[in-house]
Amino acid sequence: MADIVYLDQDDPRPEGGEEEPWLFIDEREGKYFGSGGAWRESGEWVGYGSLEENDVSLERALQAAQRWAGRFNVETIYVFLKR
Repeated sequence: MADIVYLDQDDPRPEGGEEEPWLFIDEREGKYFGSGGAWRESGEWVGYGSLEENDVSLERALQAAQRWAGRFNVETIYVFLKR
């Protein structure tokens, strides 16, 4: 299971380098939008974009993000919230 790090919406994005998988959840207008990127074992890049039904709450956004993170070995999910 990926670690979850909560940050302020204005904090800089963590940079893990081009080879590191990443996954962000951004709070905007009361919704939680996920985006990410990783690489398959074959070297093919794969992207993550949350589905509308998972954007309605932070809990649902995190559940969907955790599933994707587990599938593509993402170690940390960064959540950017309004404070």
